[in-house]
Amino acid sequence: MIRKPTVSGLFYDKEPEKLKKTIESCFTHELGPGNIPTLAKSSKNQGNNGPIYGAIAPHAGYAYSGPVASHAYYHLVENGFPETFIILCPNHTGNGTGVSLFYEGVWETPLGSIEIDEDFSKELINTTDIIDPDFSAHIKEHSSEVHLPFLQYFSNDFKIVPITMWMQDIKTSEEVAEGIIKVAKDLKTSISIIASTDLTHYSPYEVASMQDNLLLDKISQMDEEELYESIENFNISMCGYGPTIATIKATRKLGATKCNILKYATSGNITGDLSSVVGYCSGIFI
Repeated sequence: MIRKPTVSGLFYDKEPEKLKKTIESCFTHELGPGNIPTLAKSSKNQGNNGPIYGAIAPHAGYAYSGPVASHAYYHLVENGFPETFIILCPNHTGNGTGVSLFYEGVWETPLGSIEIDEDFSKELINTTDIIDPDFSAHIKEHSSEVHLPFLQYFSNDFKIVPITMWMQDIKTSEEVAEGIIKVAKDLKTSISIIASTDLTHYSPYEVASMQDNLLLDKISQMDEEELYESIENFNISMCGYGPTIATIKATRKLGATKCNILKYATSGNITGDLSSVVGYCSGIFI
């Protein structure tokens, strides 16, 4: 199965050289880290700054969330790529099953092709009852795709396991996390997990920043129960809370003790329109 790009020319540039320039501009943007990182040679996620077990990054168009996302990728790049990135994302389309795994083939972007880690994927399907082999949820879904060019700018020498979560409750997130950890240990695969999510959607800046600061406090403490309760109690429109909860649970088992929030901003910081914004955050689990 070849998964063609869905949002190239929409969320990011279709032409490879323009896309590279855009990615560079995200890193050097005033909301970005300021410069372009250099990929460490480590292949076991043991770079100069110690292990990074996972990251959280937004998935909007690069013009809006790219500078924020680049903070997480800056650290992932400088830390050295693992063999496989597990990308956990929400299901915006409603297609597919509750938890859908794109389990074989390649994903294409303007920067080349990336192989699915088929051994990991098939073992994950066999290990869990909650994760289904399903292509349909991924065909039009953007929230895994947009992360790939940020990685490919530096190297195509990694594999991916893309998982969409329509079901995002605590129990489902825990089952996803446990399956990932078991398979990674059984296969002795070095992994890093990317939680793909935006935060508050289409609220005034004051409301969004207040709600998002509450979320960021829970994420930084890796308190998934309080995160879930805050979303429920305050009706916060964070789209990828299930992927975030699963990433918290999985990275904790790998050894993470906190999430270092690297950057928070909103679409209003880019457009100047603060009347209705979407919140974006970037962080690493260490």
